[in-house]
Amino acid sequence: MESIVSLSNVTVRYDDYVAIDSVNLEIFADDFICIIGPNGGGKTTLIKAILGTLPHSGEVRLSPTLFNGNKRLIGYLPQHSTFDRNFPISVLEVVMSGLQSERGFATRYSRADRTKAMQLLDKMGISAISERQIGEISGGQMQRTLLCRAVISEPKLLILDEPTNFIDKQFENELYNILQQLNKQMAIVMVSHEVNNISPAVKSIVCINRTLHRHNTNTLSHSELREYCSVNR
Repeated sequence: MESIVSLSNVTVRYDDYVAIDSVNLEIFADDFICIIGPNGGGKTTLIKAILGTLPHSGEVRLSPTLFNGNKRLIGYLPQHSTFDRNFPISVLEVVMSGLQSERGFATRYSRADRTKAMQLLDKMGISAISERQIGEISGGQMQRTLLCRAVISEPKLLILDEPTNFIDKQFENELYNILQQLNKQMAIVMVSHEVNNISPAVKSIVCINRTLHRHNTNTLSHSELREYCSVNR
């Protein structure tokens, strides 16, 4: 099977500091990868290198299957929301804004767009707040809203940077079930700080601490955590 993303000897530097060093990684269409590592180990840097938002040496290759014309079929949920919580926009409108890359900023949303957005909000358990302004909702509700926004365009690759931030334990379990269903339609790469509680939904684990080690299983031994991630349980 050909990979949809291929990183070959990718290095990212911030001035004299090497954030990730000679990283090689293949991502396939059915992958569900959990990226773990210590603070400052390069987790978010790796994600940004894949997204092409950081200068780097080496090669990051995206398969043609991740494109529809000029549109990239990649959904992204960042670690920190860039939405201005004072901006007058509803939860439903935030979700539908995930369609702008294919609809254009001036195009009106259709009834089908609204139905699709409401179905996603219902799946996330927040359809009741669809008309509320984003400044009125909790951090957990905002995280669910942004996840809906990331998947409404039906990407082939979904990248999540610590998606369990701000959500309660009950919804965290629901979220992994939702992601497991989404994984039937798209590859998922998820950054997590929960090294002690990696979901069984995950298929493989990538440990990054400047250098990268991939494990094609969803479990790691104590010694592997210490060796590859400098993480003590």
